[in-house]
Amino acid sequence: MHNVVISGTGLYTPPNSISNEELVASFNAYVEQFNRDNAAAIERGEMTALAGSSTDFIEKASGIKSRYVVNKEGILDTRRMVPDIPERSNDEWSILCEMSVKAATQALERAGRTAADIDGVIVACSNLQRAYPAIAIEVQDALGIDGFGYDMNVACSSATFGIQNAANNIQLGQARAILMVNPEICTGHMNFRDRDSHFIFGDACTAVVLERADLAVSGHQFDILGTKLLTKFSNNIRNNFGYLNRCAPEGVGQPDKLFIQQGRKVFKDVCPMVAELIGTHLQEHNLPVTDISRFWLHQANLNMNMLIARKLLGRDPDEKEAPVVLDQHANTSSAGSIIAFHKHQDDLPSGSHGVICSFGAGYSIGSVIVRKQ
Repeated sequence: MHNVVISGTGLYTPPNSISNEELVASFNAYVEQFNRDNAAAIERGEMTALAGSSTDFIEKASGIKSRYVVNKEGILDTRRMVPDIPERSNDEWSILCEMSVKAATQALERAGRTAADIDGVIVACSNLQRAYPAIAIEVQDALGIDGFGYDMNVACSSATFGIQNAANNIQLGQARAILMVNPEICTGHMNFRDRDSHFIFGDACTAVVLERADLAVSGHQFDILGTKLLTKFSNNIRNNFGYLNRCAPEGVGQPDKLFIQQGRKVFKDVCPMVAELIGTHLQEHNLPVTDISRFWLHQANLNMNMLIARKLLGRDPDEKEAPVVLDQHANTSSAGSIIAFHKHQDDLPSGSHGVICSFGAGYSIGSVIVRKQ
């Protein structure tokens, strides 16, 4: 069995950002037009008037202040309110491949590696652009990597589950090094006309290089001490879009074909599950919580992260113990905890312990205990 390290990380964010103020202005303009157009039906009680949003509501509910997006104009256009992403020909890189290559190039450079050093590619994300061929195989070809590639989806926990899969391959000698990538265009499955969720998501791509510890050459190594995964079925977060939609008489226009959630139920269910899993995982490795310098948590909701950290620490965490990136990035699904890890790791001294943890639809939870070399 080989020991495994994370030797490099990368991050790609689109050049466009939408502030809460811009998003609220667009949403409220849509609401006003909707209420005007349907005033008679609303007056008769046949329809319900829509309520506007506000920046105070968004920040209090989530902690989000802005988000990076692949396309800004289409989202803010009240006649559309969907990203405008032109379809590409089969001879062009897909947009998920393009994002993956940009994040992967940065991760490889940080790891001191080239494509020749990588044996496998895992694309782990919540929304795959197509059923086949696998995006991972396209990324593998784009980067010139010999070996294998496959896609996987465990929603917001895809990255931590991907880390375990990659670590297992390396531990067993099936690969020297694996590139694990998380391209997330979350705005593509977002209903920007839903007041309760129109502000939640942003777009990004992260990449992680994992390799045998005895072969690693970078100065950014983290030993993987252990991984722990948990899934428990729940209907409280769903996205029912899929290839069988076209076969159903009702077609693809139903609300549950986009992201939907019962936010309060998710909060109540998931926070104690995450805290318990992390606590148990640390106990299994004889690590007291006081030995953990940093928790890189899934960046979905600030209140969730603060509650989870509070349950573990017995007090409110400081900004370094549980760093926040969702204020600028919003929820980027599987990429969120890796963005936090990528941006908030260099200041840790050698020997520091940390936990990368994701959680989301499924329910799914993934915990990765690491130690900085």
